[in-house]
Amino acid sequence: MLTLNGVSFTLPNGKRLLENITLSLNNHEKAALIGNNGVGKSTLLHVIAGDIQCQGTVVTQKPPYYVPQLYGQFDHITLAQGLRVDAKLHALKSILNGQATEHHFAVIDDDWSFEDRIMEAMDYWQLPRLDLDSPLRHLSGGQRTRIFLAGLMIHDPQFILLDEPTNHLDIASRRLLYEIIEQTPTTMLITSHDRTLLNLLNPVFELSFRGVKQYGGNYDFYSRQRQIEIDALAHDVRNKEKTLRKAKERARETMQRQQKLDARGKGKQEKAGLPTILQNTLKNRAEKSTAKINDVHEEKIAGIATELNGLREGLPDTSRMKLDIDHSALHVGKLLFEATGVNYQYVDPVWPTHLNVRIYSGERVSVKGKNGSGKTTLLRMILGNLNPSRGSVRRAEFKSLYIDQEYTLINTDLTVSEQAHQFNASHFEEHDINIRLNRFLFPKDTWQKRCGLLSGGERMRLLLCCLSIAHTAPDMIVLDEPTNNLDIQSAEILTSAINEYQGTLVVVTHDEQFLREVQVGRVIVV
Repeated sequence: MLTLNGVSFTLPNGKRLLENITLSLNNHEKAALIGNNGVGKSTLLHVIAGDIQCQGTVVTQKPPYYVPQLYGQFDHITLAQGLRVDAKLHALKSILNGQATEHHFAVIDDDWSFEDRIMEAMDYWQLPRLDLDSPLRHLSGGQRTRIFLAGLMIHDPQFILLDEPTNHLDIASRRLLYEIIEQTPTTMLITSHDRTLLNLLNPVFELSFRGVKQYGGNYDFYSRQRQIEIDALAHDVRNKEKTLRKAKERARETMQRQQKLDARGKGKQEKAGLPTILQNTLKNRAEKSTAKINDVHEEKIAGIATELNGLREGLPDTSRMKLDIDHSALHVGKLLFEATGVNYQYVDPVWPTHLNVRIYSGERVSVKGKNGSGKTTLLRMILGNLNPSRGSVRRAEFKSLYIDQEYTLINTDLTVSEQAHQFNASHFEEHDINIRLNRFLFPKDTWQKRCGLLSGGERMRLLLCCLSIAHTAPDMIVLDEPTNNLDIQSAEILTSAINEYQGTLVVVTHDEQFLREVQVGRVIVV
């Protein structure tokens, strides 16, 4: 179905993004394409779709049906264009109005049931009877995504490319997509950070700057194999570090022994009363011999160090990032928030029934509901930023931290270094702040980079770094779709950091894997 051979792509700025990519996908296979942000996953899908010219060859038996990652770039088109039925609808309208031409019949191509498929697809995706001539910008992010996914059912393609299809979907809509993936025989290549979706796919292609590596299994299988590889690599690193230490010790011992021999020889020469010119000649010979021995050892040490650095580059960076903050001082079980019979009214009441909610110190709570069900409204009440239109709220005194999917706590006008210094309530010295920046993968050449240019994963890492610098833990952390803009590695970093945190956690997310991994104990449904 798909063969890539030697595919390479260079960005306009001269950076080589894809290098000699080779992979094949068989008929009816449903494969995952994973990799850290910035390695070129979306670019590779564009190449396969034929939107980007590249070096190398791309062979597909059938033209792919490509659903790109949505971030507002299609807001100007109509729903019909999003469904890719605008030409057929126009042709059918012309025929029914008695303005038929051969072109109109060619566009219909005897497909007189396409309107029924449109209705079936819209019903499946739980979309209301929308005006297909209206622009996409009038819809929510989740509705726009569902419009594009509805096209899969209308056109029934034999080869599908999906780029982050669950980004704007709530849990109910994600399950509809999972159902399609499980039931269709269609060949698929999907890039996603939704690990539940990735576990429906096999094989897994891991894209990195070193190329593509295939794993014959789903994401869980990939994770186990990758961990085995990391453990083996860590073992090799430890052995190479031991080899390097021994090489340095031997070099030091050899040089000390040589220096003693040189000193002893010099003493014998002086006792023997050798002429000065002869002593200088022997001294030069000894120095050259010592230098030669030193060069041999330095060359060997440099070779081992180069091998060690090469091995270390293959290790993940997550182990270096520790949140290292104080724990909440509140005793576990203290009532932090109580809402009794609350609701909020914008035009109509947000919730069909009034809410009764309690949150206790030390809990890990998930707030669930469909898109537009009022999850964020409840978060604002918990944080004390919104009072209910009816009912009553009691809040204890506690420090809270709200982290949204855009990581807006990061000031986009500041540089990385300036942002870190703003959180320096503990009055760390400059070198201590720089050590923490390096630990969270911000080397010196990034310190003057403006935060507005950082990716979602980079903003998340910088925020964790800043919390580490502030050192004082909030009593409650509220996470609002925290993994939406993160690649898998970044989501794992966030998960590890949250699991280090000992305090109250309130989470809104459609990422069920994340909820399991941060060990949420209770669910509030709105």
